[in-house]
Amino acid sequence: MPHAIDKDTQICMSLAGRPGNTGTRFHNHLYEALGLNYAYKAFTTQDLPAAIGGIRALGIRGCAISMPFKEACIPLLDALDPSATAIESVNTIVNDQGWLTGYNTDFLAIAQLLDSHRISPELSFALRGSGGMAKAVAFALRQAGFRHGHIIARNLASGQALARSIGFGWAAELGALRPQLLINVTPIGMAGDPEGQDLAFPEDAIAQAEVVFDVVALPAETPLIRHARALGKTLISGAEVATLQALEQFVLYTGRRPTPEQVGQAAAYSRQG
Repeated sequence: MPHAIDKDTQICMSLAGRPGNTGTRFHNHLYEALGLNYAYKAFTTQDLPAAIGGIRALGIRGCAISMPFKEACIPLLDALDPSATAIESVNTIVNDQGWLTGYNTDFLAIAQLLDSHRISPELSFALRGSGGMAKAVAFALRQAGFRHGHIIARNLASGQALARSIGFGWAAELGALRPQLLINVTPIGMAGDPEGQDLAFPEDAIAQAEVVFDVVALPAETPLIRHARALGKTLISGAEVATLQALEQFVLYTGRRPTPEQVGQAAAYSRQG
């Protein structure tokens, strides 16, 4: 049975333009598994300064930050962890007695995945997208030693700015580029998106790639991942990113690190609707 919420319950939350249940289910499942007096709830807002002020004033322990708030929240915080400073993007806020620190566990998760999947930094890459998550991926690539790649973004200002900041190329479209590593950091392929059934890259580009990385977490098997799997490509999925970044958030909020088995169970539960 779920534990009773009382006056000592620590509250954690998320802020997103399109709130979902994945993080809520992941965190609450682990609170129960570890017997922690915590509760987690997803929110959206039309008034970000008031929402961040509420985190401070009400003693909310932690807050996950999703689009479109990852950069806009920064001036409202007291400090940034190095994981957020380099990228200028926040996906996690930790409240220590009214002092709000921003972190980027997306960056931490992506760095771990590039390492655990043994993706060679000698591969050429194309990263499609230029928002907050794209920044996390791009900086993780640079940190891992990748040198040959392009940011693919129709938004000229943000795409070129991201490419310049990390020393990679930029192009509005993939065009004739056929890199060895393809990375999608756009909503293409996301459940509920107008382009939810589309491939983020042309079929022939996927066929020529060695590794395909889709940051979209819902569905767990996007059209891009499904197509690449059928071709026998090395894969990194958004579900893996979502699990690892949520785990690091959980540790920041609670100071506890669950076992791999507990994390796996929470991740499976989080994807059940």
